[in-house]
Amino acid sequence: MEVFLNFIKTFAIELVYLFAEMAPYLLLGFALAGILHVYFPKQKIAKYLGRKNLKSVVNAALLGIPLPLCSCGVIPTGISFNKNGASKGATVSFLISTPQTGVDSILVTYSLLGLPFALIRPIAAFITGIVGGAITNSTDKTPVELFENEPETPVQGNKFKAALHYAFVEFLQDIAQWLLVGLAIAAFIAAIIPNDFIGNNLSNPYLNMLLVLVASIPMYVCATGSVPIAAVLMMKGLSPGAAFVFLMAGPATNAATMTVIKQAMGTKALYSYLASIIGGALLMGAVVEQFPVEWFMLPAMSLEGHDHSSISLGWFEWVSAGTLLLMILNGFRIQYFPKKINLDNMSANEKVFSVQGMTCNHCKSSVETNLSKLDKVDSVSVDLATKTVRIKGDNIDNTVIETAVKNLGFDYQGEK
Repeated sequence: MEVFLNFIKTFAIELVYLFAEMAPYLLLGFALAGILHVYFPKQKIAKYLGRKNLKSVVNAALLGIPLPLCSCGVIPTGISFNKNGASKGATVSFLISTPQTGVDSILVTYSLLGLPFALIRPIAAFITGIVGGAITNSTDKTPVELFENEPETPVQGNKFKAALHYAFVEFLQDIAQWLLVGLAIAAFIAAIIPNDFIGNNLSNPYLNMLLVLVASIPMYVCATGSVPIAAVLMMKGLSPGAAFVFLMAGPATNAATMTVIKQAMGTKALYSYLASIIGGALLMGAVVEQFPVEWFMLPAMSLEGHDHSSISLGWFEWVSAGTLLLMILNGFRIQYFPKKINLDNMSANEKVFSVQGMTCNHCKSSVETNLSKLDKVDSVSVDLATKTVRIKGDNIDNTVIETAVKNLGFDYQGEK
């Protein structure tokens, strides 16, 4: 019992300190995410991805790197781009580069892993995105329809308020669950594995890279949530190169992403996607191993034994942690205690459909945008909490709605 209580105490301390160390950078990253969302909408981004050439592939990688989209959020966004005319190469480039980074994860990487890691992550995402997109274009023989000049959807009301709402309500809801999972895994590893365990028992960095790669490909972890896990693994003796493999392969791949890419874009696109990430992760990991190890000393955790009593966290970190925690709890309240749908108040030209698989606000936006383009549809409203889509329009064809929903990678459950 005493051993168990000591473990719980250590786990709680690790979890609290990791959260507090990351909180200021997360809040800043969320704010920047809101600015990107409001001032650089998808309609503006999409028009640069339409041609089957290297320029579109490079544009997709450049545009994807700062976007705060996790692996689940990038799927409907990328597939939506492809369905609306983006080349497969540009789409694969976007799908590879986007989930590996983001303004929030880059800032958190800097806070926990230091400047070298924070600089190398976007560079690796950019290179692997371009390689994957170029390979896909070279093997794709289907013609590409160019984007139509669609009008941009203007932000309703005050843009500053819209940016804050997206940053600290919508986007925070998307990432909070996986961020906490990542923190919990990191705290668990820190509490249960002795210091230098990996270094003493698995000392070959290249073997470590392969083991980490095999474990990372099928699992889901967001770019931000992967950072504390990588930091704690390094604290336990994992080499910087192997940690970087995890930072690349963990966020960029998971079983759901691979399934959707194969279904929507074909087997060749999936192979290009996986080959670029696997090859890029191993190559960049090997490159990281060539740098002096002193470059990758953990700024917040490099003290001997990782003694948190010796780590000074000021009032700013604790206030940031408290603020972030309240925002996360508010997001969970909205997500898990939704308002009930009142079907009695529906008008004669409204229908409500059940759609599973919508996990974030980017899924919501993708469904609303694409279904709004269908004939006879006047408006679309998605409720993530109840997994429902409310559509207004005359003579709505359920079969057309079903086909559109399935093409976006979601599970159509029928009309309610």
